[in-house]
Amino acid sequence: MEVRLGTMQNYFRWSVGLLLIAIAIYGNSYYSLEPLLYRVLGVLILLALSTVILVTTVEGKEGLKLILESRTEIRRVVWPSRPETTQTTLIVIVAITIAGLILWGLDSLFGWATASLLG
Repeated sequence: MEVRLGTMQNYFRWSVGLLLIAIAIYGNSYYSLEPLLYRVLGVLILLALSTVILVTTVEGKEGLKLILESRTEIRRVVWPSRPETTQTTLIVIVAITIAGLILWGLDSLFGWATASLLG
């Protein structure tokens, strides 16, 4: 059974990237008495390094490509205007209020019916 070199490099990069994340989590807990600024900087540096390593994997490259494509897709979306957003929000609020009143009425009706039947 032959293992390709690219696959081994991919596994190695995943291992190193996940190990760096684990070190960041453990280090933050281990150095809990140190000032918060130093711990945050340490975690950010390790996470940035881990991200750089994980982006070089096959899945990381695909994920980065997906993120870049989604950014271009967001630019193409036709966003609603402020009046449309306000109108839709008001319609939702009215619909929820009506549904709540209907449910309250049904609950009261069933409560009254149950109390009448059970005496």
